[in-house]
Amino acid sequence: MDLLQSYTNSDDEEENPSASSPTRISLPSKSSAPTADDTTHAFTVTGENRILNKPIINPIQHVADYNPTYDQLWAPIYGPGITQGMRNHQLGFAQNAAIDTFVFDEQYNTYYNCGYAADPWGSSGANYVGDLNALQKNDGSSVYNVPQSEQRKRKLETKIEQRKDEANDVDNPASENWLKNNRRSPWDGKKRVVQVELTEEQKKYAQEHAAKKAAKEKKGSGNNKAGEVVAEKSTFQEEKDYQGRSWIAPPKDAKAKNDQCYLPKKLVHTWSGHAKGVSAIRFFPKQGHLLLSAGMDSKVKIWDVHNSGHKCMRTYMGHGMAVRDISFSNDGTKFLSAGFDKNINFSTGKVSIVAKQNPEDDKQNILLAGMDDKKVVQWDMNSGRITQEYQHLGAVNTITFVDDNRRFVTSSDDKSLRVWEFGIPVVIKYISEPHMHSMPAISLHPNSNWLAAQSLDNKILVYSTRERFQLNKKKMFTGHIVAGYACQVNFSPDGQYVISGDGGGNCCFWNWNTCKVSQTLKCHEGVCIGVQWHPSEQSKVATCGWDGMITYWD
Repeated sequence: MDLLQSYTNSDDEEENPSASSPTRISLPSKSSAPTADDTTHAFTVTGENRILNKPIINPIQHVADYNPTYDQLWAPIYGPGITQGMRNHQLGFAQNAAIDTFVFDEQYNTYYNCGYAADPWGSSGANYVGDLNALQKNDGSSVYNVPQSEQRKRKLETKIEQRKDEANDVDNPASENWLKNNRRSPWDGKKRVVQVELTEEQKKYAQEHAAKKAAKEKKGSGNNKAGEVVAEKSTFQEEKDYQGRSWIAPPKDAKAKNDQCYLPKKLVHTWSGHAKGVSAIRFFPKQGHLLLSAGMDSKVKIWDVHNSGHKCMRTYMGHGMAVRDISFSNDGTKFLSAGFDKNINFSTGKVSIVAKQNPEDDKQNILLAGMDDKKVVQWDMNSGRITQEYQHLGAVNTITFVDDNRRFVTSSDDKSLRVWEFGIPVVIKYISEPHMHSMPAISLHPNSNWLAAQSLDNKILVYSTRERFQLNKKKMFTGHIVAGYACQVNFSPDGQYVISGDGGGNCCFWNWNTCKVSQTLKCHEGVCIGVQWHPSEQSKVATCGWDGMITYWD
């Protein structure tokens, strides 16, 4: 058809040369292929770099249909809602890190002094945060590693600035400004302070405060200063009985020896003669018909135990402050008292915490006193002279004679036990472990083979008194609370029971063989500081406490 339409006569062309050739018309064409959406093709072709090289991975997906690279798997998480889901703190996301304490303090102080600090999670080239100008100025040094040259330079600059300030006032050295800058406090040479006179109101307040402080010290010290010698005197309630016998004479019907001891069950009597707490009690040797008590009211009292009256026999007043420890002589006719007024029958100038006489009959004139100045001082009471000194590293708490009185054991606030030969100031056994606590009370077992030490970790430890002085790990008594209190520990005369007070006012009894608590008695409202088993009665125990009471149980 195209050829027919394009055919023309040559004669017509000659007759009408201006006539144009006929218009070529194309027929519509139709493709037999179906129409396809090229959207997916656009994603896979135009976004080739984004889709093929960096595919999007769902962080909660567990299966992948291709092999992703390491960078793709560990790339940062993007997308809405991801940040909110990762929050573990109200201000964002907190991450735990193990950083040495010294390193943390170094960076913390550097940041608050210089304005910059190291960033342990920073990428390469961005390992610091804060003021980068200060970082470049200080060459990245911290406050702990400033070079010595820089330190000298800073000191020199400070001195130059001070000299410039002083030079401005040299022209008029009598001016008020010059006087203020040159008047310095005597105890801090660099800090300049203006010393002015107290106002009338300040003077009045200072006088009132000094008067109150003096009154408080006078009241707390028993109206006497530490070290001041108080006139020794005593008050008799009854010097002789109706038959004319001395008040210290033992009863004739008293037993000479205690066969077997039993646990007490009921309260027999309560003594309440002290105005303040009672710090220690001691029975009369062997018979136990008298009870000696040391009070925090600076008084020492002797009580009748044997007769039904249970009255106070005599009161001794010779201390200016609280009495810390007391000790009978072997025959009971004399006793020692050590107080916080630095006195043991005569002034020593130091506070004595414990005082003991040598148990040997021929050495009753030898006195050992544990002092708060880290010494054990040995006196000859006949001459009043110091014959020996034994050194510790803390205040001495206890003195216990062992090995037929040839040696003695001392405990101290330095958390150690030391064994000494009597008269030789050289330690023959030093017991100290990192886990040990202070032992403010020690008692000797009746068979003289063991020591029971009250440890401040709420335990009673047992040590052998033989050559090695070893800790008996199989014997340990627990179940009471004594942390912070020097509660005394003691034994029954037959050695069957161990007794001790505690911070809750209880008196605890343990069986020596089984180390189990046999009985607990509520004896005081406050701390039960002292316990003593009667030397001749089978089941009688005396306790004292900070409530000022002395209880007697049977």
